[in-house]
Amino acid sequence: MRFLPAPAAALVAIAASLALAPLAQAAGTPADALAPTGRWSANARGQAPTPPMGWNSWNAFGPAIDETKLMASAQALVDTGLAAKGYRYVDIDDGWWLKRRMPDGRMLVRTAMFPSAATPDGATSLRPLTDRLHAMGLKAGIYSDIGRNSCSQVFGGADAPNLPEGTQAEREVGLYGHIEQDIALYFQEWKFDLIKVDGCGIRGLGPDNPRVKAGLYRPLGPVIDFDELPRTDIAEVRRLYGAVADALARTRPAGDYVFSLCLWGSANVRAWGKDLGNMSRTSEDISPTWPRMLHNLDTTARRALYAHPGSWNDPDMLFIGKGEFDAAHMTEARSHLALWAIENAPLLIGMDLREANADQIALLGWQAAIAINQDPAGNQAVLAHDSAEVQIYVKTLADGTKAVALFNRSAAPTHATLTAAHLKMTGEIATTDLWTGKASRFANETTVPLAPHETVLLKVAGARRLPDGIYLSEMPGSVNPAVDGVVQPQPDPQVHLGLSPWNDTRGTGEHPRYGGWGGAAVDTGPYGQELQAGHEKLDTGIGILAGSRLELRNAGHARFTARVGVDDAAWGNSGAVTFLVYGDGRLLARSAPLRAGAALVPISADVHGVGLIELVARPAQASAAPDPVVWGEAALRN
Repeated sequence: MRFLPAPAAALVAIAASLALAPLAQAAGTPADALAPTGRWSANARGQAPTPPMGWNSWNAFGPAIDETKLMASAQALVDTGLAAKGYRYVDIDDGWWLKRRMPDGRMLVRTAMFPSAATPDGATSLRPLTDRLHAMGLKAGIYSDIGRNSCSQVFGGADAPNLPEGTQAEREVGLYGHIEQDIALYFQEWKFDLIKVDGCGIRGLGPDNPRVKAGLYRPLGPVIDFDELPRTDIAEVRRLYGAVADALARTRPAGDYVFSLCLWGSANVRAWGKDLGNMSRTSEDISPTWPRMLHNLDTTARRALYAHPGSWNDPDMLFIGKGEFDAAHMTEARSHLALWAIENAPLLIGMDLREANADQIALLGWQAAIAINQDPAGNQAVLAHDSAEVQIYVKTLADGTKAVALFNRSAAPTHATLTAAHLKMTGEIATTDLWTGKASRFANETTVPLAPHETVLLKVAGARRLPDGIYLSEMPGSVNPAVDGVVQPQPDPQVHLGLSPWNDTRGTGEHPRYGGWGGAAVDTGPYGQELQAGHEKLDTGIGILAGSRLELRNAGHARFTARVGVDDAAWGNSGAVTFLVYGDGRLLARSAPLRAGAALVPISADVHGVGLIELVARPAQASAAPDPVVWGEAALRN
């Protein structure tokens, strides 16, 4: 394995492959990542057409989970009506295992905590548990790690409950070296429906770890350096998770499973997690504090193009019921749910439902918010206004209406002015407050007061600004940055650096760490700048880097139109850039080569009958720092 930074020559080679002409590849020539494939490459395996919903044991119980607590939570989902509203997955997190039996490697369940798992031959089985959950109309989820050891083993104290027992080999309960065996056990024999796969075992057990030095665990890597992308072997991390994805597909060929990647935003998972799993963690663990919620939200907020039906951004579980989201902080709790709903985050309850009061159950069962989250179009909300105090999120729904979240991030009362331009609508606009039910109308703009930490969730209807079609910026769930042009991943500086409760103020604090700076963006450039080319500013479009290929699903539209150019923020590293439009693998349109400073150029293509459109921005010269380019006013038209 390689844990050192990629040498500069390797980066140049990668960049060069993106600048190759779309010709047949000669032997030994690098594959052309920009050549059209005619197929959608974001994950379509598994069963997550909408974000998964349910309950997970970790926030409430940590590794001290047992059968009584689990089944009580499952029963509460049914008895409160939450299951009927979509909360169906019941997920066992870390702490269920006893050890890995030797020499055959079979996983054994801690029957003292899960008595129904006891079998006469001592092999243990969680099948009785999953059978009970299935009989209740629920789904069952299980937890593992991509390494040899779990998170509680790596980061828990020596007195953490339910740590695996036995010899060094018996304590190796993770998937590493046992992927096929464990996936077959969990999904064929035990009949689980979801697996969450953590990455602690390839992050925290390097040769200098005290527990490794003491002989408690074997060293592995570290393959991931959470704080430094160049010290992470991104290709190896992707290979390991890809092996799990393939094993799941072989074990459940009907696709009746959910694969949850839990890499906390490390290893540049932003760029590839969407291609392997059904949900992918974008951040470090959430905790029940307002700043930490902001931190986790920000790791998803500008990634609308990296989430689609079948593959969702996951900012971690709901922490409603604890800390600053408890019964005394219902404004904050409602904001938490509203934001997770409009961002298409999986809605996984983290509280002990035995302690939930009526107001908390009503909030978790907020049907209008759930409907926004579960909308079949699968468009994550985009930021129509972004600031450190107030944000406006807009999401296009399948019926043509839009959901809007007006979010006060601050602890002071303020207001948000919502405009027709934010909504890409014209004329009179009708709004409904989805919490109070209050209906109103406005033209041009309306001002909404916001209490400290309040989120007002609206549904709006009105005439589209584009009457004969839809902007790509309104349909991010149908746009996939198959190649986003990022050659050397860089940490994203736009994430709120919330105080981490596990470190307090020890050390120098958190620093930008999540790869994604320069990725594809909606209505802004890839570095957060306004879209502008040829000295003309645009308020809608896709900003991306040269050396990129976007996949666009077309559901019956006849024309694709855009105005394209090199963003005025470019340094000229990519030389002239040619914009190409492909339909089902065939070239439909291309621009002349365009340089920085040139005026925007219209491009259009007849896409009648085309299922997949691919938009390529091909640079004339390779660069490790590609220039930003603009697919301005990109739209599908009738």
